[in-house]
Amino acid sequence: PDFRPAEIARSYAAGGAACLSVLTDVDFFQGSNAYLREAREACALPVLRKDFIVDAWQVYEARMLGADCILLIAAALSEDQMAEYTHLAMDLGMDVLVEVHDLDELEVAIQTPAALIGVNNRNLRTFEVSLETTLALKQAVPPDRLLVTESGIHGADDVARMRAAGVHAFLVGEAFMRAKEPGAELARLFGS
Repeated sequence: PDFRPAEIARSYAAGGAACLSVLTDVDFFQGSNAYLREAREACALPVLRKDFIVDAWQVYEARMLGADCILLIAAALSEDQMAEYTHLAMDLGMDVLVEVHDLDELEVAIQTPAALIGVNNRNLRTFEVSLETTLALKQAVPPDRLLVTESGIHGADDVARMRAAGVHAFLVGEAFMRAKEPGAELARLFGS
């Protein structure tokens, strides 16, 4: 009831965000398609649909909702699905962030034309978080891809460490959403 996606989107934009990540998964993360539409209408930032995409219709739906980018989780898809959904999204004018957690998943991800490779620092089996995951996989990410570190960024030291290692972008959710003013926390964390 207290969740206001439009307000949060404007706060992120004012804080210097490069894009928005909006959860649309209802079952596990209490997200909503309406949240994506509200965020899209509230500011001009590109919007990532963060969901468990397991069917082509969800890619079409993402475009219809106003998403500029979709998340594909390597652990949840076959190589054929990954390729199909990546090409479909690109044909629809969207970018794709392929999320990986280990080298095997990364090797599948780099076979797609997706420009964005996200390394989830949260082990989805144990839920432990370690920035070492990004650092360990970084060398295997081709130079023509943008490396996005996901989860585990809690302070300016984490940001500095990842930047020094050559990480291009950050997907931060929990640290901002726990803050009273997410955009101000973003500006503080990233010095924007």
